[in-house]
Amino acid sequence: MGVPAFFRWLSRKYPSIIVHCVEEKGKECNGVRIPVDTTKPNPNEVEFDNLYLDMNGIIHPCTHPEDKPAPKNEDEMMVAIFEYIDRLYNIVRPRKVLYMAIDGVAPRAKMNQQRSRRFRASKEGVELTEEKQRIREEIIQRGGYLPPEEIKERFDSNCITPGTEFMDNLAQCLRYYVADRLSNDPGWKNVVVFLSDASVPGEGEHKIMDFIRRQRAQPNHDPNTHHCLCGADADLIMLGLATHEPNFTIIREEFKPNKPRPCALCGQMGHEIKDCQGVAREKKGQHDEFADTVPVSEQEFIFIRLCVLREYLARELTMASLPFPFDFERSVDDWVFMCFFVGNDFLPHLPSLEIREGAIDRLVNIYKDVVHKTGGYLTQNGFVNLERVEMIMQAVGVAEDNIFKKRKEDDENFKRRNKEKRRRLKAEQQGPAYLTTGQFAPHALGRRDRPDVVHNARHQAYDMRMQHNKDAAQSLKAMMKNGGNSSAGPSDSTESRGVKRKAEDSDSEPEPEDNVRLWEEGWKQRYYKTKFDVDAMDDVFRRKVVQSYVEGLCWVLRYYYQGCASWKWYFPFHYAPFASDFKDIKGMFTEFEKETKPFKPLEQLMGVFPAASGNFLPTTWRNLMSNPDSSIIDFYPDDFAIDLNGKKYAWQGVALLPFVDERRLRAALADVYPDLTPEEVKRNSLGSDLLFLSRSHPLFDFIHELYRTESHESTEIPAELCHGIQGAINLDDDPILPDKTVKSPIPMLRDISQNISIGVKFKDPQYADGFVFKAVLLPDAKIPSKVLKPGDWEKGNREPWRPQLGFNPNRQQAHLDQSGFRALGHSMNRNRGGGQYSSAPPPSNYHQGSYRPPHAGSHQPFQHSRQNSLLGAPPSFHQPQFPRQQQQQQYRGGGHGWDRAMQSQQSAYQQNMNRDRGGAGPGGYQQRYDQRRDDWHDRRDDRRDNRGPQHQGYSSGRGYPPPPPSRRYNWN
Repeated sequence: MGVPAFFRWLSRKYPSIIVHCVEEKGKECNGVRIPVDTTKPNPNEVEFDNLYLDMNGIIHPCTHPEDKPAPKNEDEMMVAIFEYIDRLYNIVRPRKVLYMAIDGVAPRAKMNQQRSRRFRASKEGVELTEEKQRIREEIIQRGGYLPPEEIKERFDSNCITPGTEFMDNLAQCLRYYVADRLSNDPGWKNVVVFLSDASVPGEGEHKIMDFIRRQRAQPNHDPNTHHCLCGADADLIMLGLATHEPNFTIIREEFKPNKPRPCALCGQMGHEIKDCQGVAREKKGQHDEFADTVPVSEQEFIFIRLCVLREYLARELTMASLPFPFDFERSVDDWVFMCFFVGNDFLPHLPSLEIREGAIDRLVNIYKDVVHKTGGYLTQNGFVNLERVEMIMQAVGVAEDNIFKKRKEDDENFKRRNKEKRRRLKAEQQGPAYLTTGQFAPHALGRRDRPDVVHNARHQAYDMRMQHNKDAAQSLKAMMKNGGNSSAGPSDSTESRGVKRKAEDSDSEPEPEDNVRLWEEGWKQRYYKTKFDVDAMDDVFRRKVVQSYVEGLCWVLRYYYQGCASWKWYFPFHYAPFASDFKDIKGMFTEFEKETKPFKPLEQLMGVFPAASGNFLPTTWRNLMSNPDSSIIDFYPDDFAIDLNGKKYAWQGVALLPFVDERRLRAALADVYPDLTPEEVKRNSLGSDLLFLSRSHPLFDFIHELYRTESHESTEIPAELCHGIQGAINLDDDPILPDKTVKSPIPMLRDISQNISIGVKFKDPQYADGFVFKAVLLPDAKIPSKVLKPGDWEKGNREPWRPQLGFNPNRQQAHLDQSGFRALGHSMNRNRGGGQYSSAPPPSNYHQGSYRPPHAGSHQPFQHSRQNSLLGAPPSFHQPQFPRQQQQQQYRGGGHGWDRAMQSQQSAYQQNMNRDRGGAGPGGYQQRYDQRRDDWHDRRDDRRDNRGPQHQGYSSGRGYPPPPPSRRYNWN
């Protein structure tokens, strides 16, 4: 779901939900790659039952990656997808189910967003090509160098849409991939694999949710199943919460912003296409052996633990003194519902609610204040109580005016800070004002970026002065030609006065015009006049917009909890109403139209594709998009406006495209349907899910018997043979059968001659019309152990976040033992009193692992702490010399950074004692110190009497003074 900045906000507010994945890498021996054994326990110290893959989040980065060279053809794309799935399987290692879901035909409400994305992608591609051509011509005219333009076919990512040949080929390749892994990988032998390709209607993540929802409503479902869902969309977090499964985890790529990308013109790193100067490429490596390499860092993965997010929400949403019983599961549903107001794939967000401005926190606070008056929760099992929602909206509406003013104030402050930052950086680049100019200005000898050796400094300096004199002579000639006017000095000429300052020299950036001005009085009237072209006093139209938005809220929540309520409904406006407009909404929604059907794949292509992507459609269908006499030519504009709507970047704006009229579209397509070939008719039909398993699975013999008897009737799966999974299976028309060769659709991969897998059609359990899936914890569900500690509540955004590897918080961290410290000491420079590690105390987990520093006899425990400087001066170091200490005095710097730290502290302390501070001699300082030392000894003796002989380690957390010099070894 398109909720910009939602994950960033969530991870900052609740940092403990994120865990870094531990990935075991395959090894290579004598040029032979040894794959990872996924039958072994998961290195993340957690065992997952089911892995669900939202395949579109895998297909896009594998077909047109942003951080590495793109595949050369479709075959390489398919292999990249296989490798990506292998990585995920290696990390998660599911033991029961692998479910792969590709986006099929989407509901009408989603198609509007898909249409906007594809039209934008087509427009941006054309604009990028034109910009590249223009900049290339300018650089060549200036005499710059650019590599010859490569003539290669551009990959149109719009082909990743149901109904195209690419998606049909992908489905065939995935069937081959599943058969290969089930036949050859021992880690797959007991796993049931479900494949829901693009011919099955529904978005990938919602097909997964429908599978989970229908399985958990069965009596044989294990309520403690551990689910893991892969995908980068923010709505997966809310979908996972909506299942009310106690063990639900999301795995996704770790987002790393500002990755370097090569210039699209010259292919060099370090600048964008608009800043390209056409400079010849520098040699990479001694023999230019790294010329064609792009710096690539393998993408890492993170886990999002929804059980920990539930802990956070339990603390945040718990309310006391309610007039009704508190139900945490119901409050989680309300939290998910309130997140819809900040944006989703089906509705625009309300103008006053921006997630970057803390909109969700504001809604939660209002919710906790108002819920006492509502008399109950906002939602139940995916159905909305509009009367209670209206109270929330009215509370937001009261603050709308202040929200808009605060947004403007914050925006002005942000611009002011940026302006000051640019001025400061500009001043730093110019250097000090006292530097001389002209021929006496300092110049670096040699080349600027890579200085050469200067053989004769006098001649080099002379050549530089002569070059400057030549430049001055040329400037003088130019000034004389201009009539004696210098371009640098003041002039009254028209040319000098008319020169416009360049954009990069300006202190302010051009701002898009905002005619609404929400921060000024009359903002509501201007909003409706500008965005909807209606008078703000037109209450009938405003209620129509509000009614459509209310229907949308009900549709989206039903979609999350019960499935698609209507394939035809969509929000028919580009903009949302204000929160203050939600008045008397109780009776605005009754029920959605029943028994609606989804579009067919080719029909959806006609609804979402621009004319530039018409090559993926049949010829006669394509003509409807470009023929001026077409009855639906208005659906496919060559150009369209993008309203920034108060935003800064075009991708944040609203694409003002006409909405597709379903009746007109179907009427136009009725004339061209007879032109479809048998292959196109097959691609235009709706398919079904497929189930695969290997010979070692208990269900194998049951399915194999169905093929042997050629039973064409629908058969229910025995739950006891398939991990409690239920559903109906039918024989596949083009089946994968054991002991039959599976042909490879990819030439570079071999056929599967020893196949031991089998596949059938699968259909989820069916329920009667009107059945309601309960949004509750199932009986016998075990809540995972608490993870959060009291300190996790106060972290917020103030402390640096420290990542956790795997699910075990007590995982042994890397540490140095005695040999490691000796090696570190030998490798450091002993001739210096200090060093890079001279003041570093031992790690906080010094006592973990196998290392235990042996303390001799009666040596007192000690702790190094920065707090000692606040508690007074440290005690005197006039103590008996130990053999180790005597050896250290023979040469400066010990074998350990810890020993050198003690020496540097001792010398610093001696300097402080001998320093005269403000007239107070060393005697006065010593006297004050002796008094503090006596007090410290008294307190220490009292604590020792109360504590007994218990030993306190390095990290005891008390404000003890620094330790004496090391007594770790007995050298006698």
